Amino acid sequence: MTILAIVVPCYNEEDMLPETIEQLRALRQQLIDEQLISSESKIVFVDDGSRDRTWSIIYKACLRYEEMKGIKLAGNAGHQHALLAGMFAAKQMADCIVTMDADLQDDIYVVREFVRKFQEGYDIVYGVRRKRDVDSYVKRRTAEMFYRMMNRIGVQLIYNHADYRLMSRRAVEALAQFREVNMFLRGVVPLLGFPSTTVYYDRKERKAGVTKYPFMKMIRFAFDGLTSFSMVPIRFVSLLGFCSFFVSVLFALYVLFLKMTGHTQTGWTSLIMSIWLVGGLQLIAIGLVGEYVGKVYKETKQRPRYIVDVDLLNGPIIARHEREKLTEEGIS
Repeated sequence: MTILAIVVPCYNEEDMLPETIEQLRALRQQLIDEQLISSESKIVFVDDGSRDRTWSIIYKACLRYEEMKGIKLAGNAGHQHALLAGMFAAKQMADCIVTMDADLQDDIYVVREFVRKFQEGYDIVYGVRRKRDVDSYVKRRTAEMFYRMMNRIGVQLIYNHADYRLMSRRAVEALAQFREVNMFLRGVVPLLGFPSTTVYYDRKERKAGVTKYPFMKMIRFAFDGLTSFSMVPIRFVSLLGFCSFFVSVLFALYVLFLKMTGHTQTGWTSLIMSIWLVGGLQLIAIGLVGEYVGKVYKETKQRPRYIVDVDLLNGPIIARHEREKLTEEGIS
C-alpha cells in the first residue's frame, strides 16, 4: 500500500490553518477508506519562521492527531526552502510526497488523481491550473508572459504549474543532489528526467489571510528563476551593447558628413540623448552582471539553505524556549 506524505509550508497562516488541517485530515481518511494509500500516511506542516500563532496551532495538532507532523524552521528561509525542508524530512518514511500551499486555493481532492498516476508508474505528477480567472488581470498577464519567455529561452517549465505536485521518493532523492542555494523548483524538477504527467484542476479563491506573493515579490521570484537557469539575459545585454556601438558609429559618420557639407548646427539634444542612452545601457549591464555575481557569491559560501529548530517528524526535538512559550499558551 502506498505511503503518502503531504507537505504544507506555512508562513503566518494562523487564520487559515485550522481549516486546512481539518480538510487534509478528511482527505487522508477518504484515501485510506478507498485503499489508495496506507494508514501510515502523514501530513507534514513546515513553519517557515512565522510571526503569529502558526507554530502553536501546528504543535497542538501534532499532539492531538497521530498522522500530523510538524517542522519549525529557525527563521524565514523562504517558500522554496521550506518545501525542501519538508520533502527531505519526509522522504525516508513515504513512497511519494505531495506538496501544496496552506491557503487551500489548490483543489486538494486532486491528490486522489495524483496517487493514481503515481501507482501507474509516474514519478512526478504536476498539478496544472486550467485557467487563471481568480487572478487579477495584471497578475494573469505577467504570469503568461513569464512562462512564454522562459520557454523561449530554453527553460523547461510546465505552463500554469506552481508548486502543487507529487514526487516519488527516488525523485526527491535525486532532487537532494542539487546543492544550489538559489533553488527554483519549478525549473529544477523538470530537469530530473523521470516519467512525468500532468493533472488539471481549477484553482479557488483564498478563504482567509493574505497572499504571501504580492506583485513585487512575484517579480523578484520570476527574475530569480530567469537568472538561475539561463545566460540569455546577459547575452542580450551584450547584443544590445554591440547594437548601440553600431548605431553610434553610424551616427558619427552622419555627423562627419554634415560637417563636411557645412550643415552642422550647434545644440545639446543629440549629445544628451547619446549620453543617456549609453549611460542607461551601462547601468543595466552592470546591474545584470551584478545579479549573476551575487548568485555565484551565495553559492561559494555554501551556507545551509535552512536551519531546523523543531522536528516533530523524526523525533520530538523541542528547544527549551519553545517549550516555555508553548506552555505559556496552554499547550503541553
